[in-house]
Amino acid sequence: MIPYSRQTINLFDVLSVSKQLAFKSLTQGSKIEEFEERVAEYVGAKYAIAVSSATAGLHLAVMALELPDKSEIITSPISFVASSNAILYSNHQPKFIDVERETINIDLSLVAQEIESNKSVRAIIPVHFAGLPCDMEKLTKLSAAKNIKIIEDAAHALGARYPNGKKVGSCEFSDMTVFSFHPVKSITTGEGGMITTNSPELYKKLLRLRSHGINKLNDSFESSLLSTTDGILNPWYYEMQQLGFNYRLTEIQAALGASQLNRLDKFINKRRSRVTWYLLNLSRVPSVTPAQSNSSTLSAHHIFPIRVNYSELKISRAHLMKSLKERGIGTQVHYIPIPLHPYYQKLGFGVEKLPEAMSYYHEALTIPLFPSLKQSQQRKVITELSNLLGASQAK
Repeated sequence: MIPYSRQTINLFDVLSVSKQLAFKSLTQGSKIEEFEERVAEYVGAKYAIAVSSATAGLHLAVMALELPDKSEIITSPISFVASSNAILYSNHQPKFIDVERETINIDLSLVAQEIESNKSVRAIIPVHFAGLPCDMEKLTKLSAAKNIKIIEDAAHALGARYPNGKKVGSCEFSDMTVFSFHPVKSITTGEGGMITTNSPELYKKLLRLRSHGINKLNDSFESSLLSTTDGILNPWYYEMQQLGFNYRLTEIQAALGASQLNRLDKFINKRRSRVTWYLLNLSRVPSVTPAQSNSSTLSAHHIFPIRVNYSELKISRAHLMKSLKERGIGTQVHYIPIPLHPYYQKLGFGVEKLPEAMSYYHEALTIPLFPSLKQSQQRKVITELSNLLGASQAK
């Protein structure tokens, strides 16, 4: 079976985790700090905060902005539900803006219209879909005049670059950036995520929020009576100064992440070469186009989504996916537009103003892409797609 994606684990990863288990601490130790420092250095940010998932990272990032309750936060409808769930967790309101047909990223012309007319918008969470960065320089110019904060949802985009050559995560164009280390992402820690920022104030807030509202590193204590004895700091003392969460990463996960980080550029180059091959050979498949044809040099290539004209072919997506699975090829759909989910429907969200998102959804199919994918496997994917869709077209 060729899955749509899979992690890439080698002996060095196994040894790194085994060494951590055998000889080192398992939580809240130096390996996490090492991993954070290396990620910050890689992307070019001042600070990095490891968390238990990208969802946790998005939640903390929204909370750290300390926006007024019920603020509206713009985001994309084509994403995993975590992007907008983090907004709801923080007692704010998601505002879904349609996507561009060419990139499946949020349409900045529509964002400009929204922030001009809607004074309730306080932040934007752009999603770098499939690893392709949004036009962050343009978005920054749009938002700066209105003092609107930006959190980049870069769950797909570790290793991606902006047109100016800077890496996604440098926070040159945002307040914070959030990455995912889920098994199918650029690198993995099993589950896990990272927030990067250049703001020392946000860094301190994020550290505190990550661990129950407690920061033992550099917060000054509020209670001089409880924190000292005879003027000397009590060694056991700590303070919970706000309501936080247990969103910490473990040392075991950090050991795996640090090992994986050694091969990140190699992973991205392999993904890029496989995407290039797909783009050269996809023309063999009738009524199929790449969802992002211009992404090869900037994207981290988390997934490779295509668009299939099912109505022209007179075949359903369900039938095509079932037939491919029978032939040993796994596929997926990224994503069901968030406002279509029953929970969001009950909150009153709809898709009437999201024609491009719906058009993409009706045609979307993710085909296999991962660093260890062989060219022979890619040939099989293209051949089976061509046979199935060609036969359907001939009916």
